[in-house]
Order: sequence, then C-alpha cells, then structure tokens
Amino acid sequence: STHSKLVLLITSILILVGIVFMFLLEYKNPETLGPMSIKDKIKKVRDNVYEVPGSVNKKMRASGRLYLDDESFEALEDGAIDQIVNIACLPGVHRYAIGLPDIHFGYGFPIGGVAAFSEKNGIVSPGGVGFDINCGVRLIKTNLKQSDIEDKLDELIEALFKNIPSGVGSKGKIKLKENEIDDVLNFGAEWAVENGYGWEEDLEVLEENGRIKEADSTKVSDKAKRRGIPQLGSLGSGNHFLEIQVVDEIYNDEVASVYGLEKGMVVIMIHSGSRGCGHQVCSDYLRVMDKAYKNHQIDLADRQLACAPFDSKEAQDYLKAMYAAANYAWANRQMMTHWIRETFEDILGKSAKDMGMDIVYDVAHNIAKQETHKFKGNDMKLVVHRKGATRAFGPGSEEIPEKYRKVGQPVLIPGTMGTASYVLHGTQTAMEETFGSTAHGAGRVLSRSQAKKDYKPEEIKNNLAANGVKIRATTENVIAEEAPGAYKDVDSVVKISDSTGIAKLVAKVKPLAVTKG
Repeated sequence: STHSKLVLLITSILILVGIVFMFLLEYKNPETLGPMSIKDKIKKVRDNVYEVPGSVNKKMRASGRLYLDDESFEALEDGAIDQIVNIACLPGVHRYAIGLPDIHFGYGFPIGGVAAFSEKNGIVSPGGVGFDINCGVRLIKTNLKQSDIEDKLDELIEALFKNIPSGVGSKGKIKLKENEIDDVLNFGAEWAVENGYGWEEDLEVLEENGRIKEADSTKVSDKAKRRGIPQLGSLGSGNHFLEIQVVDEIYNDEVASVYGLEKGMVVIMIHSGSRGCGHQVCSDYLRVMDKAYKNHQIDLADRQLACAPFDSKEAQDYLKAMYAAANYAWANRQMMTHWIRETFEDILGKSAKDMGMDIVYDVAHNIAKQETHKFKGNDMKLVVHRKGATRAFGPGSEEIPEKYRKVGQPVLIPGTMGTASYVLHGTQTAMEETFGSTAHGAGRVLSRSQAKKDYKPEEIKNNLAANGVKIRATTENVIAEEAPGAYKDVDSVVKISDSTGIAKLVAKVKPLAVTKG
C-alpha cells in the first residue's frame, strides 16, 4: 500500500541519517583523528606575535607569548610550545612565559625561552639557564678595512686557530696557581685584566662589567673547578666559534656611530661560554633541585624544570654558583680577546691600540639574573631566566654603559658558520614585553647526528670557499655538524626581532674567516 511504502521510505531515511550521524561522531572522535594540536588553541595577537592562553592548561599561572612569523610558527615543534606551557605553570611566574624567534625544544626550558619569577613567591630553575652558563658573544672592532688584511687572512686564521685552543675537552694555554680558580670564579673578567689579559677600559663594555659580585666560589664543587682549571682560555666545541668579519651593511647610522661601527670595517666575533666548569655546575645543582622541588612540594609538569623557591638555601646556593660560572665565562672570553689582539699584532706588525681593537660589547645569553622591571607603574624584583636569549635593555637603562644609554644596549646575534651575524640595539618595547630580551642566534633545527648524515664536510668547505669564507676546524665532523642548513635562517630571526620591536637592526656583518672547535 501507499502508506506502507511511505513508512518504509521514512524508516530508510532515518536509518541513513543515523548512519551519517554515527560516521560524523566517529570522524570527530579525537581517538580517530589524533589529539588536537596545541597550535589550534593559540591566538595571533599582532603580526609575528602569538599568545598561548591560560585556557590551554588549567594550572597555568601566566600566558605564553611567541615571537614568530607565520612560517616559523607552523614549523615550530609542539614540544617547544608544551615547554612554554609548563613554565607558565611554575610558582611566581610573572606575566608571560616567552618564546623568542629562535625558539626550539631544549632541556626543561626551550632554547630561545625567557621567564621571570617574583622574588617573593617565585622559583629558580637551572633548566631555565642551561648547561653552558653564560655562553655569550663578544664583538671587537678595528680601524682596518678588508683590503688591509686580505693578503694576510690565511696567516691570521691559522695563527688564531693555533693561539686560541678549541675543540671538545680543549685546554687553555695557562696553568692556574693553587686556588687561583677561586679568584677567576669570584672576579671574572676583572681577574683577567688584573693579570694582564686586556685593558682596564674593556670592563666598561661587558655585560655586568664582566663580573657578578654575588658569585661565591665556595658554592662551586671541586669537580666543577677541576674541569674548569685546564680549560680556561679556550673556545670549546659545537656552535662556538671565532670569526674575522667585515661590516657589510649599516641599517641605523646614528646608533652605528655610537657603537663605533662603519661599513667596510673589520671586526672579530667570539662565541663561547663557561666550558666544563659551567656544565658541571648545572649538573650538580640539577641533582640538588631534583630533591628540593619534592621537599618544597612544588608541582611540576616536567621533572626537567626541577627548581626551588627563590628564598630557599638550594636556590641561593645555585644562584651564587651559577654567577661564579658566569664570571668564569667572562674571564674566558677576556683571555681570548687578549690573544686575538696579540695575534693581529704579530701578523700585521702594528699595536692593538693603533689598530683600534676595542670591544664593542659582550653579552650573555644563558643566565638568570635578579632584575627590577616596571609593571603597571610599580617596580617588581624578578629573577629573569634567559636561556638562549640576549638581554636587550632599552635607552636610559642604567645597567648598560653610559656611552650607549642614549640608544640602548648593543645586541649581538651570531649567525651560523658562513652566514651573516647582526648587531641590533635594545628597545623600550623589549623592556615592556620581554623583560628586556630578544633572540640569541639562528636556533638549531637538525641534531648533530642528522646534520652529519645530511651534509658532507668537503661540500660545505667548497661552498664556504665559493662565498669567500675561509675555515679552520679541529675535525671534519664538526664542519658537518655545524652546517648552515642545520640551523634556522638567522636573517629571518633578526627580521622578526626587528619587526616586533624587541630589538632593532643596526648593522650586518659577514664572515671572512672562521675557526671552529
């Protein structure tokens, strides 16, 4: 009958709708699709700035901020964002957990990460500093032009390679006297200058004048001291380098003039840290903090964020030991500066003074420091952790050399082997948004083992030579490990820093010759 056919049709339609509905439910099931990416929950605040809202994790005490262009954001691994979220859950975290343009996954904190914690109720975490305490960059200028050194470049780079030890486990050229390591740890670059390694005026243009006074060598283990003693005055390995460069472009004439930089000027860049001493300090205190966070009943999303309250003995001991390792790094770079000057004198037959070999600036990019920052018009005492992040204090900051206060702190962002490096200046925007911080370099995208599989040393050397760059390295492996393709594009990193205002471009320098450990 017509009625029976109608009922059958309606039933068939209902069954079909039910099947479609069940299919859609199954399609939307997270177990079928896989978990929603954390990126789907992140909001774009403005060009090249993203916010990780507190709704991502109910334990978050602050939001996250990512300074990335669209391409970098899409390429960023979820693990690095998870680390930003984990940091935002820590006690006393202030305003934002920050990922800078070179952010990538690291130990506890991402590299390219910044977080500030209140001295009242916040924490201190060795994972927020990393193993290479006060890994940093120094720029030395000259009054030489490229044409002045072209016929001596091979001789210069060979002599620098010989005079400044580099490589895994490399040892310095000096033997410290008994207990002299304590003076290095307590006095940093001051010790180096007092012992004839450099000029008194060098100290004026080093971050913290090359010494954090709260350092205490008694908080550094004998093992860390033993590792540091033979390595003082050496470059190290990995991404550390020494480069002879030339100023290729000037973006801001006024600031470049204040910094004493001119187009065509030969400069020298050092990238190195606290060697085995700093690594051991970090290792020692990670074990201390692993017990401390449990004793202080701190809830951690990741055990690698092991920490202790700022006012605890564990945190204070770590800070004093970490400052001592930072002082070691400043002394280390100071001694290398002295030997660079001597090398140029020997090869070019002029005094370092006559060649204008003054330090432009020296920055740390793995450190935690007690700083005062403005928030809603009030001063807040914070412990700012910078891991793979450069301080970028703006104009007027009393913490930077007086001659630079009008324009802001010099910011040094090194590139990779064979690529450009950059000089920028700190800004008020950085003071307001990132606790006076910006990126520290290109940021690694390939592991060293993967880089060795993907790149051949001979091919890299040929490419460098084709671009007019000479290289001297301890091993063929390190050339492959440090291939430019193993890193992010440093040009993109600095453009993001510049466009967001957390540091502004001043000059571009390109390499002429490089030594690698």
